[in-house]
Amino acid sequence: MYLVDTSAWIGFLRGADTAAVNRLRQILQHGETVGLTAVIYQEILQGAESIQRFEQFRDYFGSQRFYHPLDDKESYVEAARLYFSCRRQGITIRSTVDCLIARIAIEHDLLLLHQDRDFEQLAQVIPELKLA
Repeated sequence: MYLVDTSAWIGFLRGADTAAVNRLRQILQHGETVGLTAVIYQEILQGAESIQRFEQFRDYFGSQRFYHPLDDKESYVEAARLYFSCRRQGITIRSTVDCLIARIAIEHDLLLLHQDRDFEQLAQVIPELKLA
């Protein structure tokens, strides 16, 4: 099962030819389970270039599988711990949201499909984060 980050979805929607987009195409063609988080959904909607695309994205992505933090408080504590652990190793993660996405992937034992260097850096420090 895959958690697909905004970076991979945006590339897919733009028809990009990247490793993440090609992997996403394969995953979708094989009918494998993919999902997103509420914040990934929000980021995709924010990227819409017209009201028509906004509504298309809302309808399509709103019907997909959503993964949520397992705990209303502790999941955020653990997401902050991911950031803290990286910082202690001299790595600064640019996006707080990426730490939360990574935490949700870990909590649900998902492969995270992305094209974002923050996740590569997180995975260097956090062995529980599995990247696709």
